[in-house]
Amino acid sequence: MSLETLNRRLEAAKPSATYKIIDRVAARRAEGAKIISLCAGEPDFDTPEHIRAAAISAINNGHTRYTQVAGFRPLREAIARKYQRENGLDVSWHDTLVCSGGKQVIFNALAATLNEGDEVVIPAPYWVSYPEMVELCGGESRIVACGAESSFKLTPQALAEAIGPNTRWLILNSPSNPTGAVYDRDELQGLAEVLLAHPQVMILADDIYEHLIFDGRDFLTLAQVEPRLAARTLTMNGVSKAYAMTGWRIGFATGPRWLLDAMEKLQGQQTSGACSISQHAAIAALDGPKDFIAHSREVFQRRRDFMVALLNQAPGISCEVPGGAFYAFADCSGLISKRSPGGSDLVNDEAVALALLEEANVAVVQGSAFGLPGYLRIAYALDDESLRAACQAIHRFCTNAM
Repeated sequence: MSLETLNRRLEAAKPSATYKIIDRVAARRAEGAKIISLCAGEPDFDTPEHIRAAAISAINNGHTRYTQVAGFRPLREAIARKYQRENGLDVSWHDTLVCSGGKQVIFNALAATLNEGDEVVIPAPYWVSYPEMVELCGGESRIVACGAESSFKLTPQALAEAIGPNTRWLILNSPSNPTGAVYDRDELQGLAEVLLAHPQVMILADDIYEHLIFDGRDFLTLAQVEPRLAARTLTMNGVSKAYAMTGWRIGFATGPRWLLDAMEKLQGQQTSGACSISQHAAIAALDGPKDFIAHSREVFQRRRDFMVALLNQAPGISCEVPGGAFYAFADCSGLISKRSPGGSDLVNDEAVALALLEEANVAVVQGSAFGLPGYLRIAYALDDESLRAACQAIHRFCTNAM
């Protein structure tokens, strides 16, 4: 056996398409290119001052040691209050778990429960890591295409057709990365009716973009809409998006205790507790002032409106108005089979994204990375001037494609 032999599941897994493009952007910038990157999924705002102050205070007061694997109790109490206050879920601190980012919540849940042959229903477009995590944990992804005709959302009929005897999980992300699609109460209730008929199916509600929802809509999570599903729903969230804390790496969840116990057991042999300083900062985020959330939501909605308007002026591109998050999912099928201004054949959405980076100095992510070819995911978590310049560059590129 070669020393270079890898775990077969890891060897088969694909690296994150988003990070591959981020690495390419870094390489181009190192060469001197001025790239406008619209590929990273993180707010461009600074972490609010009172949250930073809480972290500094934690350092100065010596809170720099290990915490319990499941998280510092004061943070778990704050998380329980958050779920009670904002989501109407009747949970205590015992019903919570803190992880090093939302990604670890999802991975630990899958790793703790999946066995060979177990299937996970994943609506497409999906966040790039969902199917890779499933494969790494020994399961099989059941991808359900949810195109523009269903507003990029899973329908009850499609869910019913996807569930089989080996289905273990459904992953549901609202607002969605990459489309910004938001499920309303009736849509969630329709899915719940299907799930109630299949008691073997767990639900992972990825609510990480909960507070970035536009047009005055209310956010609802599945266990809130249908309490009968609470006993088999893991409701996941974190501080990264709403509180501009992506680098602090704090994710959390509530769900059935048997599952949380299993995830804690796994985490105890993996990373142990999350960063103590970040946990103190997260308490300040969850329990402190929240005026800045409304402000950032207003900013993102304004950016969304002018981004979508400008993108729809570009020949070959069309874009629906997303209901949340900070992504536009733009149809670029009108460019495919053309030739870029620099002479590249635009054979698919990946070729379009690459040509935009190399020729227009604008970085986006191809829709095929999210399970739906023919689209581009364009993040508008950037200042207005940069977004406008990026849209102008995209427009020039599209106009000159032949």
